[in-house]
Amino acid sequence: MIEGLVALAAMMLLCFMRIPIAFAMAITGVIGYAYMRDWNWTVAFAVVQTNVYETGRNYTLSVVPLFLLMGTFVARAGIAQELFRAAYAFIGHLRSSSRACRHSRPRP
Repeated sequence: MIEGLVALAAMMLLCFMRIPIAFAMAITGVIGYAYMRDWNWTVAFAVVQTNVYETGRNYTLSVVPLFLLMGTFVARAGIAQELFRAAYAFIGHLRSSSRACRHSRPRP
């Protein structure tokens, strides 16, 4: 229990020192794993290496950057604006209970 609180305090300290949260969590995790294995840094870094590889190899996470790239291409090409105009032409005349929809009308 006390080890977890020390790790949380260390991570918060790193965050207050303006270290990005991902790095603060990684540093705390590696040190914590090395502590759990009697300060065996080789095992701790091997686990980090394996976890980074397995996470990068995950199909679900590899699709996210490609989806963002596709969205960027669509926005840059102007297709997004045309899609919103087409959707408004088809269903824009329908009444909506949401006030937010009225403020997002495309300009003619």
